[in-house]
Amino acid sequence: MHPPTSRTTPPLPRTALITGVGRQRGIGAAIARGLAADGYDLALNYHDPYDRRVLGEKVDVDLLAEELRADGRRVELLPDDLEDPAVPPSLVAAAREELGPLGVLVTCHCESVDSSILDTTVESFDRHYAVNVRATWLLLKAFAEQVEPGRDTAGGAMIALTSDHTVHNLPYGATKGALDRLVLAGTHELADRDVRTNVINPGPIDTGWMDDEIRASGAASTPAGRLGGTDTVADLVRFLVSQQGAWIRGQLLYSNGGFASPAL
Repeated sequence: MHPPTSRTTPPLPRTALITGVGRQRGIGAAIARGLAADGYDLALNYHDPYDRRVLGEKVDVDLLAEELRADGRRVELLPDDLEDPAVPPSLVAAAREELGPLGVLVTCHCESVDSSILDTTVESFDRHYAVNVRATWLLLKAFAEQVEPGRDTAGGAMIALTSDHTVHNLPYGATKGALDRLVLAGTHELADRDVRTNVINPGPIDTGWMDDEIRASGAASTPAGRLGGTDTVADLVRFLVSQQGAWIRGQLLYSNGGFASPAL
């Protein structure tokens, strides 16, 4: 007797939509470079007012697009604010129109404003929820709807970035917890479309928001004595969307070097 053979997962279309790719030194940009190196054409979403408001920096995604196009990749830039519920499905539609069926969705966008239980405003909490949770749901929904159920299809891979930080970062941390649950449910609810979902918690990555004290504290709380880089996140994304990583589904993965936060 021959052992039963498992279904071989067809390769995904080499097209990806990545949200939150504003700055070249951000995690989204590193993921874009990694997927481009693997042959993916890219649609990149960004929202310049967020980077200016929270980090005091302007978006330089045009330079990233030029870099990737010079290497032969098709790159479409899709600026928009994910607080608007009409935006997520429109981004998926625009990416498909320019690149064809999407194989990968990576959500790196977020709203993140430091505030606590006593001083978070309703307006701020609602925006965090709209951007971090509702937009992620609507993006995943539109991404899955492009795949016909019940067919021998390549399906798709969706990956979301999360965090376990909550203390004095209440609306960000609370909405990231909700994001985790809805994305992980996707692997089960969307199984008939062969859409696989995972969540990555990369731990502290310095993309410009850390000062020397935070940087030193994070390194001291990591066994290797140093922080991870944006490339460490990109490497895991590249593996998860590959055929070699296709059997990892419905997981919350800690890729943080063993980081142990002194305070959640």
